Amino acid sequence: MSIKNPNRVSDAKPRRIAIVIANPGVSTTTGWPVGFWWSELTHPYFAFTERGYEVEVFSPEGGRCEGDALSDPRDPSGYSASDLVSMGFISTPALAALVEDAPAVEAIDVSHFDAIVVAGGQAPMFAYEHAEHLHRVFVEFYEAGKVAACLCHGVALLNFARLSNGELLVKGKTVTGFANVEEDFADDAVWAMNALPRGSHLMPWRIEDALKAQGANFIQAGLWKSFAVRDGNLITGQQNFSGAETARLVIDALGG
Repeated sequence: MSIKNPNRVSDAKPRRIAIVIANPGVSTTTGWPVGFWWSELTHPYFAFTERGYEVEVFSPEGGRCEGDALSDPRDPSGYSASDLVSMGFISTPALAALVEDAPAVEAIDVSHFDAIVVAGGQAPMFAYEHAEHLHRVFVEFYEAGKVAACLCHGVALLNFARLSNGELLVKGKTVTGFANVEEDFADDAVWAMNALPRGSHLMPWRIEDALKAQGANFIQAGLWKSFAVRDGNLITGQQNFSGAETARLVIDALGG
């Protein structure tokens, strides 16, 4: 399902973007429910639709998706209470419905879209190793010369996505993603809650370490800084504060 912008000023064929959000899962480290991160869907969605782009939302398996609790502006923790973009999205029935029954990524017709954007959240770290349809579709976009973007823990897919020649897509590329300094911060937070034993980790592996081991040039802008980087038609964003910046690079790559 897509929402068209009736205020589009140009009658030219609009750009079309496929945004992928994670299906619900369970953390193997904490036992907590995990999902996608709201701002990594809503901020790019807002940026794209403001440009008159048409956006469709998918998930690896299809079906109902759920945001990570801390990413929901209504959560009692107040962690994302200032995220008015996400609050507006959630409060708009036609938009909220996009996550209630998302089509599966295998339904994506790459020829129909100009770019794919894979949002993060905690669930990708536990599920994207086996999300083979997502790997294939992401590589199809990349090898077709279309924009292939991912951000935060959605960058986890680059640890597994291989080109048609068998090479890892990320090898030799300059990328960013959820950085070790941010994983350290998250670990400290769960230790302070006594949710995990001190010295253990919230995530089962780390994106920065894994992508460096795969031959990527991993860069980051520091703790919780909005940051994204483009290497050809591959775009990556650092974390949940980087949705708008990631979208900006996608828009630039598509010619505005």
